[in-house]
Amino acid sequence: MAASDNYFASPAKMRIYKAREIGSKTLTYVFLSILGLFMLVPFVYMIITSFRDADAYDLDTMNKVFNLIPSWFNSELGRPNYTLDNYITVFTYRNPVTQEPINFGYYYLNTIYVSVISTFFTLITSVLAAFAFARCEFKGKTLLFTILLATMMIPGEMMVITNFQTVKQLGWDNTFAALIFVHGVSVFYIYYMRQTFQQIPNELFLAAKVDGYGHFAYLWKVMVPIAMPTIVTIAILSLMGAWNAYIWPNLVASGRWRLNSDWSMKLVSNGLMSLFTNSDTGLSKDTVRIAGSMVCTVPLFIFFLIFRKYIMRGVSRSGIKG
Repeated sequence: MAASDNYFASPAKMRIYKAREIGSKTLTYVFLSILGLFMLVPFVYMIITSFRDADAYDLDTMNKVFNLIPSWFNSELGRPNYTLDNYITVFTYRNPVTQEPINFGYYYLNTIYVSVISTFFTLITSVLAAFAFARCEFKGKTLLFTILLATMMIPGEMMVITNFQTVKQLGWDNTFAALIFVHGVSVFYIYYMRQTFQQIPNELFLAAKVDGYGHFAYLWKVMVPIAMPTIVTIAILSLMGAWNAYIWPNLVASGRWRLNSDWSMKLVSNGLMSLFTNSDTGLSKDTVRIAGSMVCTVPLFIFFLIFRKYIMRGVSRSGIKG
């Protein structure tokens, strides 16, 4: 047996095994460290540049000088290399011609509202649909679930025109309804949740029925607590998807809210892009644009750091044995 062979292996062979194991781990750690640096360095550069003085950054760009971490004081300009003006400008900048504000604060509030409400709606539909497919018995269940899975083969871009025409016919353009309900149902999340529910022993369901629990009581008191890591994972992924959406908000929410003509319906994604592409804003400083990118990115980064253990637990969850 292999275990016996390893047990009675000679000291020379044991040293070879240990050397191979150490070498394999060393190569793995080196590879992961290099990969981590490739992902970390651009993010660190983005953070530092967002605090750079705009003139100092432009001077380095003209001189083709790359400083990952510049010194605190710039001797050529006679002032510090770092400032908070970029972040102040993001929220207070006005068009020099029309004096119209960029309204980045509106974009932020819109994005928070749409992300939170659409995530809540996604969780409701995913949990209820997954419970029906995992525990309820009805005619055509397998066929219906197969059709739902087949829709995952259709690229989302192909549905944009149809959804846009539907929103126009309903009169939902430049409203929160168009931004929220498009993220309300996800076949992948339903499938993901169903797989988790199916790992829960059916004996718990039968015992709950004997105790007089109904379907909703069993779902809320038994299945939801057990599947909480998966639910939190879906919530995080849904929130990130709604926060980073660009194409759909740019189509249906690029104007003003019809209930308040002063309120812009843009989200941070297409609102930030207007800083990059709209020459009418008169804003050409790269440091301000990078600061705007940081304003969009940091909340998701913090949110991920807080709930990362739930994501890892939900992804690595292989089931419950009973």
